[in-house]
Amino acid sequence: MNKLKRLLKFVNPYRKEAIWALLLLIAVIAVDLSLPRLIQRLIDKGVTASNMHVILTTSLLMIGLATLSALMMIGNTLLAARVSQNFAADLRSALFQQVQTFSFGNLDQLRTGKLMVRLTSDVNTIQMMILLALRIMTRAPLLMLGSSVLLVVTSPRLALIVAIFLPIISVFLYFFIRRAQPLFLRVQSKLDKLNQVLLENLAGARVVKAFVRTPHENARFAVANEELTAENVKVRRLMAVLPPTMFLILNVRTVAVLWFGGQQAIMGDLTVGQIMAFTNYLMMTMFPLLLLGMLAARLPQANASAQRIIEVLDSTPEVQERSTARVLQATGRVAFEQVSFRYNLSGEEQVLTDINLVAEPGETVAILGATGSGKSTLINLIPRFYEVEAGRVTLDGVDIRELTLASLRGQIGVALQETILFSTTIRENIRYGRPQASEAEVVAAAQAAQADAFIQALPEGYDTQLEQRGTNLSGGQKQRIAIARALLIQPPVLILDDSTSAVDVETEAQIQAALTALRQDKTAFIIAQRISTVLTADKIVVLENGKIAAEGTHAELLQSSPIYQEIYNSQLGEGPGSGLAA
Repeated sequence: MNKLKRLLKFVNPYRKEAIWALLLLIAVIAVDLSLPRLIQRLIDKGVTASNMHVILTTSLLMIGLATLSALMMIGNTLLAARVSQNFAADLRSALFQQVQTFSFGNLDQLRTGKLMVRLTSDVNTIQMMILLALRIMTRAPLLMLGSSVLLVVTSPRLALIVAIFLPIISVFLYFFIRRAQPLFLRVQSKLDKLNQVLLENLAGARVVKAFVRTPHENARFAVANEELTAENVKVRRLMAVLPPTMFLILNVRTVAVLWFGGQQAIMGDLTVGQIMAFTNYLMMTMFPLLLLGMLAARLPQANASAQRIIEVLDSTPEVQERSTARVLQATGRVAFEQVSFRYNLSGEEQVLTDINLVAEPGETVAILGATGSGKSTLINLIPRFYEVEAGRVTLDGVDIRELTLASLRGQIGVALQETILFSTTIRENIRYGRPQASEAEVVAAAQAAQADAFIQALPEGYDTQLEQRGTNLSGGQKQRIAIARALLIQPPVLILDDSTSAVDVETEAQIQAALTALRQDKTAFIIAQRISTVLTADKIVVLENGKIAAEGTHAELLQSSPIYQEIYNSQLGEGPGSGLAA
């Protein structure tokens, strides 16, 4: 419950509507509690006494109150729906904005599938609890309290019989909630796993088909699906016990009341009207108990969802902006000073160790190395996508941790290894980092990335709408748009992480020629698979097992670095190569 209480702050902006919803609900309860008394009057003073005036006036009064109750209940429902919907919208926004602050390390831990469930299913569960709170959770105890008082007023003896059953019901609900809570947590965990398998499969559908792994993926999904089903069956099995057990206890209570009430009526201690009123109040206590039973089934699920939502809201971004952070207009000198780094998920294994590297303004630095040598990790430290473990990275001599994230990242153009495009036009994708760019600047960036020709050939040109993740473009076309996007912001530092791997050699040569002209005043970091891409770099850095194994120009490394010689020979040399990937 503490988890749910923490989320109630999102109701505060709508507390006026919530209060009005509760006031209407209280008025409805007051009207409902008056009706059994009117029934008693109708029977004892109208029907039994054959008084048509009492029958008529009491009947009309009951119809009027019932109509008023219905109207107030409609108002309560509309206000409760408005509060719960706005609550859910604000909570989703808070979660989304929190995710936007996460560093790459946070996203590595809270994976896409988990975050999707939290922003959708978990929020919907809490939203339903807010709706029920404004319609049922408040109504149930108030109605039970009012009807219990009137039970005692109507017949103290029969009220004692009712009181005997309250501890039985309370103990049953207590043990039900304790049992249900861990079950709902396991269901949400299995749902996370299922979503992760589903998202991976949809994202990698082409790979699955290319390697004829459909049976394998079907089996993976079947296992996750069966695990979720098994946990859901356990939950439904427990919930299947709740309604019939509650009905059994309540029906036994009703039979006991009618048995003893009938005896008192025969002896003349109770009137028929009193028994009818008492029975109606008894039904009013039964209704809240059934509602509480239903809520007892939902409460553990809501608490589990609240716990998972708060896990996201309480997650601290690994990369924090200091309160003293400042803005810097950089010229582009980047330096790694004894930098070491490890991922949270990799235990004690260091990915980078004691890196010392300087890139002067306007200098092009190429980074080569085998897969897993730390190339992408190294360049991801420059925009502070991850935080260094030891040492520091500087921009123009200033520790990047002393700069605002917006200032730092606004001066770095990045084309990442995995090309991500958005479901909007090609123009908007290129403008993504600089929305105010002119049409001429967009076209110039596309021309430099060798993308303008194929864009112009499309029926709608720059207005072509991209599908999700740019699936209506080829891999090479997507990479060129990503390069254009990075170039458009005109950054002093440019990072190209294997960003031309999907284009042909001739196109890559054209891109490199254009980039060479454009980056004369830019510090560029290039990771490439083809060694032909980096031959003209001012400095080539060879990484091996997270350490700098060699550094120099192409000519220098051919003379001094066996690793570089092996890479060169495997791709361009005459001698046999080992096939080591660049």
